Amino acid sequence: MPYDPSAFPPFAVTVDLVVLTVRRQALCALVVRRGEPPHQGQWALPGGFVREREDLAVAAARELREETGLRSREPGTERPGVHLEQLATYGDPDRDPRMRVVSVAHLVLAPDLPAPVAGGDAGSARWAPVADLLPVGPPPGPGAGTAGGTERAGAPGDPGVPRGPLAFDHDRILTDGVERARAKLEYSSLATAFCPPEFTVGELRRVYEVVWGVALDPRNFHRKVTGTPGFLLPSGGTTTRQGGRPAQLFRAGGATLLNPPMLRPEA
Repeated sequence: MPYDPSAFPPFAVTVDLVVLTVRRQALCALVVRRGEPPHQGQWALPGGFVREREDLAVAAARELREETGLRSREPGTERPGVHLEQLATYGDPDRDPRMRVVSVAHLVLAPDLPAPVAGGDAGSARWAPVADLLPVGPPPGPGAGTAGGTERAGAPGDPGVPRGPLAFDHDRILTDGVERARAKLEYSSLATAFCPPEFTVGELRRVYEVVWGVALDPRNFHRKVTGTPGFLLPSGGTTTRQGGRPAQLFRAGGATLLNPPMLRPEA
């Protein structure tokens, strides 16, 4: 039978972004307050509709740039940028009340990022601790206390404080994105995406502790990361920004997979 386009109902495609960073010793996600229906006034993940002649990766990079001013890394080039990868596809017929909308979610990891600027149909944009957004979120890092991101202030009922549940099915998408990040820290060098270009082993350890929500032994961690081929490369410098004696600075090596892996301890 010849193909008949009218035999299939139309639907839209969107990209949603799980943008994670570490701010003030807490794993934080970028959320935007929706400025128009549906779910007007509710917090949601940033994202938008894919344009008619637009590739999915291009759409995700565009939304990232519009929502945060950040650019993703360009494969095969030395141009700096944040880590962006496709996460999963979400296509429940009732996930969007407007029409059938399929979302291709992407995961974005970046070092400590500045306050975001809302764009598109967003009323405002903020960083919020993941533990505040998810019904059962990963615990904050050891010693994180109650101060997560810069916008975490005010009483629990304060509408200016981002708290879950999120609009649409964004709770599920955020949960999947956080678990992807936590799992990939075990077998890949992805933790360095949360760090500045030059960092100390202590700063890298804090990334693992915040994302995993566990305390790690400093000596064992130092031995593992410096002994894993291609994970870290000495930059030749030192820093005292953590206080105490000067600490050696490193940069990310060329390894993408860790062998042996950094197994996640029990929380």
